[in-house]
Amino acid sequence: MQRTSGGHGASTPSRGGADPRRVRLVALVGVVAAALALPLAVASAGSVRDGRRTGPPGAARTDDRPPAPAPSGSPRLLGLGPATAARCGPELTSPEGVEAQTCVMTQGDRTWARTYYRNATGTGLRSLLSLMGPGGRTVQAHCAVGAEDDPEVCETPRERTAGAADAYTAVAEFANGSGADAPLLLRSGSNSPS
Repeated sequence: MQRTSGGHGASTPSRGGADPRRVRLVALVGVVAAALALPLAVASAGSVRDGRRTGPPGAARTDDRPPAPAPSGSPRLLGLGPATAARCGPELTSPEGVEAQTCVMTQGDRTWARTYYRNATGTGLRSLLSLMGPGGRTVQAHCAVGAEDDPEVCETPRERTAGAADAYTAVAEFANGSGADAPLLLRSGSNSPS
């Protein structure tokens, strides 16, 4: 025999057991909570690189700078192929407002130079990026530097690595004007002292 309370037709659990509807409701709430918490936990975990968080996968990085340098020797494999190693000089800024950081990049058997720059001068500039390797080998790239104040990247062509990756040096020069006597605003190197 069932008893009702308050005249609303609600039944009390039978003696010695829990109400099956309540058990199902609690289980359903637990499943929904777990389904909502799992993606949030994954998104907030992010990844750690060089002891600092880089944020959740796919999130925009606030420091759009080169990857952490790899130890000398052959590049690590990340399961998808050879990793890219970067050997970079410090970030430099000229009094006129040119910012740059220059790196030697190595991936597998390829090496190239890359410079990250920003032109806050308000005028277009001329830039020359050089990669110097063993045996006096040099590869150069001329980069058009617009007057916009946006972060940009310039790279030399990727060449087959000849010798050790640490035998390469990269230098980027930013000048105001197009002639050979144009004033040099900034020189940024991959091995510049910090």
